[in-house]
Amino acid sequence: MNEVYDFLKSAQTYYLATVEGDQPRVRPFGTVDIFEDKLYIQTGKIKSVSKQLHANPKAEICAFKDGTWLRVAGELISDDRVEAKAHMLAGYPELQAMYSAEDGNTEVFYFKNATATFSSFTAAPRTVNF
Repeated sequence: MNEVYDFLKSAQTYYLATVEGDQPRVRPFGTVDIFEDKLYIQTGKIKSVSKQLHANPKAEICAFKDGTWLRVAGELISDDRVEAKAHMLAGYPELQAMYSAEDGNTEVFYFKNATATFSSFTAAPRTVNF
């Protein structure tokens, strides 16, 4: 899982895919954190992505860096604890003008039953489960 975190952190931008009814939705994200041995992402509760994940927690993220791409598939589970939100925001001071651990809008999700696959055109795919 740490390797997945390091890749996402260094790529800076990854793309999160969710489902809304029968329509896939994809958008760029940049937040990633490890808290209590789980991989977390962050968003706002008022955003469509939050509503989509609550309706169907199955999601995938994809990032590309230096000729390698990473796909992580699993369930994103909401964690409403202030500690989890504060830990995430501590790593992203630029977001603290928009979000607070206690603002009622900040939301963090952690991956459950995740499968991460590292791929490139020059090597066989490698899978990590967490």
